[in-house]
Amino acid sequence: MQQLIFENAWERTISQLDRQKIENTFEQTKRNTNLLLDLIPLKTATNHRGELLVTVLIHNFDEKPFDMSTVTIHLLYNKEKVATHTFHEKRLVLDENTSMPWTFIFPAYSLSGTLAIDNVSLQIAE
Repeated sequence: MQQLIFENAWERTISQLDRQKIENTFEQTKRNTNLLLDLIPLKTATNHRGELLVTVLIHNFDEKPFDMSTVTIHLLYNKEKVATHTFHEKRLVLDENTSMPWTFIFPAYSLSGTLAIDNVSLQIAE
C-alpha cells in the first residue's frame, strides 16, 4: 500500500494549504500506472536567479527503495525536452511503496530559452 511521507524540513515548514494540495494529489495519483517511479508536477516557479523550481510528488511504486541521490531528470514542456539536469541530493532515498514531495531546481543555464512555467512534466533519464 502506497504511503505519503514528508521529509523533516517539509514537515516543519509546509503550509496547511500546500499540505492539503499534496495530500489530495496523492489520493488521486497513488494508484500504480505500470510505472516504478512517477513524478507528478505540483507547482512551478522561478526565482530571482532565473532558476526554475519544480515541485513534484514522487511516487516509488517499486518493492525496493529508489536512490535518487544522483539522478538526471528531463524537464518536458508540451512533451518536448526543454532542459536536462543532474541533481545530487545526498539525502534523497525513497523507500518502497512511498510517495513524497520534493522540489527540483533547474539552473537557468540548463533551460533552453524562455518557457512558460505551467504544463511541465518530468522524467528520469535512463
